Amino acid sequence: MSLKSYIITRIILALPMILILLIMIFFILRIIPGDPVLAILGGKAPLEVIEAKRHELGLDKPIVVQFLDYLKDVAKGDLGVSTLTNRPVWSEIKDRFPATLELTIFSFIFALIIGIFWGAEAAWRKDKSLDISARVYSIFIYAVPVFWLGLMLQLLFGIYLRWLPVGGRLSPRVSLDIKTGLLLLDSILNWNWEAFWDVLKHLLLPGITLGLVISSIFLRMVRNNTVLMLSKDFVKAAKARGLKPKVILYGHAVRNAFVPIFTIMGMQFALLLAGAVLTETTFSWPGIGSYLVLKIKYRDFPAIQGTIIFFAIFVVIISIIIDIVNALVDPRVRY
Repeated sequence: MSLKSYIITRIILALPMILILLIMIFFILRIIPGDPVLAILGGKAPLEVIEAKRHELGLDKPIVVQFLDYLKDVAKGDLGVSTLTNRPVWSEIKDRFPATLELTIFSFIFALIIGIFWGAEAAWRKDKSLDISARVYSIFIYAVPVFWLGLMLQLLFGIYLRWLPVGGRLSPRVSLDIKTGLLLLDSILNWNWEAFWDVLKHLLLPGITLGLVISSIFLRMVRNNTVLMLSKDFVKAAKARGLKPKVILYGHAVRNAFVPIFTIMGMQFALLLAGAVLTETTFSWPGIGSYLVLKIKYRDFPAIQGTIIFFAIFVVIISIIIDIVNALVDPRVRY
């Protein structure tokens, strides 16, 4: 199967799943208690104003008609208009997405550093103190709620030590010409090093919080797969040839162990993007996660539906990219 045919096939197979997700979200939002019009106008608004707003939003139509109308708009690439701000949902997502993407990339890199190096060294020293500490760390950090971890880091480094800011992306006193929305990249492009360090300080606490949680998964995967590879004949042959331990570990064992776990790591990146809701809320990070929480609070149906569809499509795109990279990295994979 050619690459083009594979991509088309994956997209076709993903469409029914996205449709099912859309149906579930659309009808669940309208079944659960609460009125979006009252959430916007308040409970003391006159009845005629409430009815006029409901008619304006199309909420007085039968629910099936509402769904078919929305489905037609989505098929045309229109995610609707926010009932709270009257702005197109896609424009709001586009404004918020760079903040979430920057946080996700930073967290992912941080988790990779811990997972790969600590996991590899733990596998090399199996059942020794470094390995035991790695296993205890992975269990403990995976069980810790991400919002609690974020609050503790805020309390320690933001309140007690006053080393790092506890919220936001950029200090009000720092000016930055925003081009891409990725503030670290924008500060480099503008050669604005004051902004770079300020952005980095704002990014550290939420990035480390999210990265620590996901690092436990990476650490276990790397450690377990590397232990398996260290028992293979090609590693024993490398030891017999007198190669240096680091060459054997990283050049042979980790390199071959990385192929089967690359897919899982890639999907974790997509889940990081979608799972940043609690972290963004804890650190007042102006990304898609905090945007979704705000829209849920005001029962902004189009914004909630549009955000979830965006996440679903992003996960599909990431999974396709992972499969393509897997085929390039591992010549045994053929599509």
